[in-house]
Amino acid sequence: MDALFDAPTAGSGGPGRSGGGSLAATSHASAPLAVRMRPRTLDELVGQSQLREPGSPLHQLIEDQRSLSLLLWGPPGTGKTTIASILSQQTDRRFVEVSAVSAGVKEVRAAIDSARAELVATGHETVLFVDEVHRFSKAQQDALLPGVENRWVTLVAATTENPFFSVISPLLSRSLLLRLESLSDADVRAVIDQALVDERGLAGEYTLAEDAAEHLVRLAGGDARRSLTYLEAAAGAARARGATEVDLATAETAVDRAAVRYDRQGDQHYDVTSAFIKSVRGSDADAAMHYLTRMMEAGEDPRFIARRLVVLASEDIGLADPTALTTAVAAAQAVQLIGMPEAKFNLAHATIALAVAPKSNAVTTALAEASGDVRAGKVGPVPAHLRDAHYAGAKDLGHGRSYTYSHDEPYGVAEQQYAPDVVADATYYRPKEIGAEAAIKERWERVRRIIRGR
Repeated sequence: MDALFDAPTAGSGGPGRSGGGSLAATSHASAPLAVRMRPRTLDELVGQSQLREPGSPLHQLIEDQRSLSLLLWGPPGTGKTTIASILSQQTDRRFVEVSAVSAGVKEVRAAIDSARAELVATGHETVLFVDEVHRFSKAQQDALLPGVENRWVTLVAATTENPFFSVISPLLSRSLLLRLESLSDADVRAVIDQALVDERGLAGEYTLAEDAAEHLVRLAGGDARRSLTYLEAAAGAARARGATEVDLATAETAVDRAAVRYDRQGDQHYDVTSAFIKSVRGSDADAAMHYLTRMMEAGEDPRFIARRLVVLASEDIGLADPTALTTAVAAAQAVQLIGMPEAKFNLAHATIALAVAPKSNAVTTALAEASGDVRAGKVGPVPAHLRDAHYAGAKDLGHGRSYTYSHDEPYGVAEQQYAPDVVADATYYRPKEIGAEAAIKERWERVRRIIRGR
């Protein structure tokens, strides 16, 4: 554990002193492009506009030197470590970094004790950056509490996991939670364009073809670090070929990924989405997986895919498999909870489950026919016995007078009219003898006969 991080003893640290973690000594020429291009100020930070507003917690912490403990939650490559790096350079505080991957309770306590001693001896505050805090055990997170509660340290903790599940409640309640969003394609493109010309980056030595740039943006999936890693690899491939332009072929070779011809605003988007839905509806799990993979590889918004599956679960499966909607909604929630790339497993799970499920459009046709009647003006008055009878004078109007309470009847079903007269004999829901809906069909026909009295 020697030299795991730099935690100077009282009086030895100074303003801006950094620990020996991933943020230390990163300005050398051989550092990765993503490290060299790390923003130095909040103004250089791309995306996360909600966190860069005047008066925001980050401005208070960096510009106003306020003592605020922060939990930074977001997908990889959205700026969590970058924010910590800005803190290490822009604040008049000593900076210590601890990695949850390798540090234990002993190291955490040592960092806090050192910060406390520094505060007492020199008045210098310490920012303690904990990367991947979700990897800390409960005991390790408990070790942070005294320092945070007594403000011996200003804690900045980063996590890709939902902190409501991975961070203990006492630590959550003592910290401000800042949510970082995946970068937009425009944000990622701005990062790439800046790296091409910046002296810290490629310094104008290479140009990037438009189709190659689009390919790198798609592959990045909202991750700025990944986009710069791919750009650096592509520039290296161009250098090996003696070229100064990174074209699409070079980019494909460098990152070992073929460019998927897919425009999220054009025909490919609609054609592939249509083929995906029709393949699931048609119960071809293999074809559905092909189109799902095409969308994911091209960088399609996973929330869009999840929403389409949720709609399909009711539109094309319905009660033939009552668990289909639950599965689809769970996949959509997983996309929100963990994000890409891990959520691809949840989307694949839901896609295959819905593809192999028995199919019924009875819910869809019931909705369409009921909507058709309502739009045609078949909206007669509600039968008097079903109207609200809880206000004074309602019973004098006959409201609820002959209503039969269903639970008092055999099987919990009462013979009485529920629909308005104009659609009293309408039949909207016609279940199919497919999957679980076969049993529902049998029961519904018996129930309907009782209700109608025939």
